[in-house]
Formats: sequence, structure tokens, C-alpha cells
Amino acid sequence: MDINFPLILLWLVAITGIIWLLDSLFFARRRQPGSEDPAVVEYAKSFFPVLGIVFVLRSFVAEPFQIPSRSMVPTLQVGDFILVNKFAYGLRLPVSRQKVLDIGEPQRGDVMVFFPPHMNDTYYIKRVIGLPGDKIRVEDNVLYINGKRASQELIQALPPANPQFEVAWEEIDGERHLMAKHIVPSRFANFEGVVPEGHYFMMGDNRDNSLDSREWGFVPEKDIVGKAFAIWMHWDDLFSLPSFTRAGSIQ
Repeated sequence: MDINFPLILLWLVAITGIIWLLDSLFFARRRQPGSEDPAVVEYAKSFFPVLGIVFVLRSFVAEPFQIPSRSMVPTLQVGDFILVNKFAYGLRLPVSRQKVLDIGEPQRGDVMVFFPPHMNDTYYIKRVIGLPGDKIRVEDNVLYINGKRASQELIQALPPANPQFEVAWEEIDGERHLMAKHIVPSRFANFEGVVPEGHYFMMGDNRDNSLDSREWGFVPEKDIVGKAFAIWMHWDDLFSLPSFTRAGSIQ
């Protein structure tokens, strides 16, 4: 289970704000002129504005995430730090995730952060493959969306001496992105289904190393978090130095 950072941040904002408010209304006037505020009040006054700004930015503008797995290789690597647009698909209330303002809808090919139906407390990141009403078919890792084949252009087979997987460009709705697949397909290489209304079909770019909608089903609209749009840093572990060589937009 992931730490519910938005909820923790909300509580911190509420607690520091209440302490500051109660002191201003009831206790500050009782202190002697020139006397110092209690330490807890000083901390509340210092942290409340900062926590409030961070809370608003994370909830409604952009939120940072770290990539924990190889399911989106080669597009995203383990250790990539990404930014997620929180308003691209509509403004949502923090914690409850209730949409309060429609702005846009997910499009095929978007890289999206969401809560999967089988783990409603864990962030996942995959690519939007199917929209509501789409008929999705996967045959040996080749996509067919509403009967139309998504073309794949081979880039290279790796490792060169004994190829085990292929890296290719895949095209969906005129936009290309990188994907990887095993030469010998896994059990996830085949799928067929129709996306229900209000749901989305998600797949990882690392097709044979991704648990996604082929395994646990379609993602309801209410569980969308936002659109991943940029890599801003790469950091392998605490014992290495951060790198900015991978910084850029996410395709």
C-alpha cells in the first residue's frame, strides 16, 4: 500500500491553519505586548503558507512521481522522475478524487497516471490504448483498435548476439511512441474486448513485462489522476548522483 501523501498533506495544512486561526482569535490578545509566540504557533505560522501552496500545486496543477518498475520501458526507465498534469482531464478534489470541472478527456496514446481497479490505493502509469466504446484486439503484441492495425516499425533486436526482445516504433492515431516486446510472446500477448462506457484500456509500453488492462481489466474514469507530460530528472538510487540527461517531454 502506498503512503497517502495527499491525505497527509491535507491534514498538515488543516492542523497548522487551525492552530494559527485559534491563536489569532483567542490567545494572541491575551499575551503580554512584545512577548514571543509559543513555539507551536511560530511553527504553524511558518509552515501553513508553504504547505498550503504545495497542497494547491500538487492537487490542481502538477504532481511529481517516480517510476518504480520497467512496465513503461523504453519510454520511461526505472528511476525517472516525471511530472503529471493534474488538470488535463478535469479538476478533481484532492483525496476524494471527485471531478468538479470538465476540461479535457484522455486520448489514445496519452501516458496516464491512475488507480487500477484491483489496487485502489496504488498509483499506476500506462499508456491509453482504448477509449470508451473501442474494440481492442491484441495478437502476438500487435494492436488492432476498432479493426485497424497499429503499425510497428522495428528499430532493433536486443541483445544483438542472441536477440530476446525487439524495440519498435508503434503508431496510434498518427502519433508514434516507443514500445518493446519479446520475440517469443508472453501470455499477455493476446487479448480481445470492448471498452465499457466511462472506462479506459491501458497498456504498458514494455508489452511482455506489464500488468495492465489485459490482466486486471478496464480503468474507470473516476480513478484517473492525470496526464504524464515530462521527465525532469533521473536518479537510480541514493548512492548515485541525479542526472538530467533524460529530461524532456514524454512521447
